[in-house]
Order: sequence, then structure tokens, then C-alpha cells
Amino acid sequence: MTTTATQLRTVALHWTDLHETAGTPTVVDGFGLGLKGYLARLDQADAEQLEYERHQAAHLRSLERDPIQLGTRPVPVRLHILDTMRAVEAALIACADDIAATAQRAPISVPAARKADYRTLREARIAAADRERQQQLAHADRIDPRRWRWTGRRTAPHAALWLLARIERAPGPCRRITAQEEQRIATVAAGAADRVERALDIAAQSRTLEQRCACGGAIDVHGGEGRQPLAHCTGCGRIWSEGGVIAA
Repeated sequence: MTTTATQLRTVALHWTDLHETAGTPTVVDGFGLGLKGYLARLDQADAEQLEYERHQAAHLRSLERDPIQLGTRPVPVRLHILDTMRAVEAALIACADDIAATAQRAPISVPAARKADYRTLREARIAAADRERQQQLAHADRIDPRRWRWTGRRTAPHAALWLLARIERAPGPCRRITAQEEQRIATVAAGAADRVERALDIAAQSRTLEQRCACGGAIDVHGGEGRQPLAHCTGCGRIWSEGGVIAA
């Protein structure tokens, strides 16, 4: 069983992979569409690629006519990967904001300067040293890297690791989270990890199609983890790939 901690680590560890994948060529995912649907996706992808190449060629010809356009051209961006990253990051940051608003204690206040009459120089020095120590503690607590902030570094990996620390009861300027807060984190982590795994195609998937085999048996489709989908009849044992029947 996948734990919340594992799901949060999945997001943090694969965030760089998402950044890199956002600029790489598209891999067609036909999982769960059936073999006809998969082939249709291939045809659609080919048509989209031809359309892109046509526009790209026209763009390059226009640059050849304009001598001021120098340098390399940007790599095409995979918009669905960027959409996944935006959704995951927004969900994790919102969750961290909400948990921190209730579970994270406020920073230690800096002691206010006060005027006092001391009977001896020793008393004055002790008081000054105590104020300096309190100021140092307040400063250290305010800049504690374990503290969640509403400004500055607000990224999906940082939010995932901060929420992971709350799940694992790591020390920091926070109380122990409640069962409701832990469930909130679990729900967000599961959705975020699922989106990341699907975008990168790193999770095994299986699904039963509504369409039945000619023998009447149910058809299960297996794919993911970078593999092409395979369909398997639970009745007669027949196996299909996108190329046709491979076992009967």
C-alpha cells in the first residue's frame, strides 16, 4: 500500500523530471482507450506533428529572410505537463498554507527595549546579556528553515517536503498535526502523486474495458511504466497489442 510519505516523496523526487519532460517530444498514451482508441490517438498525434512541422517550417523560412533573428530557437513545450505542474504545485502550496495557519506557532517576539535603573554595573551587564540572548533566539526562530512561509520559496517540492515533515512528526516550530489535518495531507498527496506519475508514465496501470471479448469474457488493459498497453481477455486468454493479436 502506498503511504502518504511515499506519495510526497514521489512529487519531490520527480519534479525535476517534469521540468525536463515539459520540453521533450510527446509520447502517445493510449492507456484505457482500447486498441482502436490507441490507434486513433496515434493517427491524431501524427496529424498534430505534421501540422506543427508545417508551421515550424514556415516560421524558420521567415527567420531566414530576417537577418536580425539570431540564436537558437526555443524547444516546443508540452502544455499538458505544464498544466500538471501548475495543478500539483497549487494544491500542495494551498495545503501547506492551511496546515501552517493552524499548526505552526508564531515566531518568538523580540524583547522590547526598556529603560531600567540598575543598582550595580554587574546587574546591568547581566540584563544586557539576557536581552541579547533573547534577541538571538527570536531571530533564529524567525529564520528557522523548518518554518513554512507565505512568501519566498513556495514550490511544489518544498511544500511536499514540509508536509512530509508534518506527517513524520519531525521537530520544528509546529505542534503535532491532528487526524483531520493528516487526512487532508493524505488526500492532496495522493492526487499530486497520481498526476505526476501519469504525466511521466512511471506507474503501472490496469483497467477493465466496457467492451467484451467475442467469447464474452472481460478485457483488461495493462500499461504504464513506459510500456505500450496490452489487452488481455480473462475468459479465453487472448492477448492484443496495438499491432493485433499476439497470443490466443
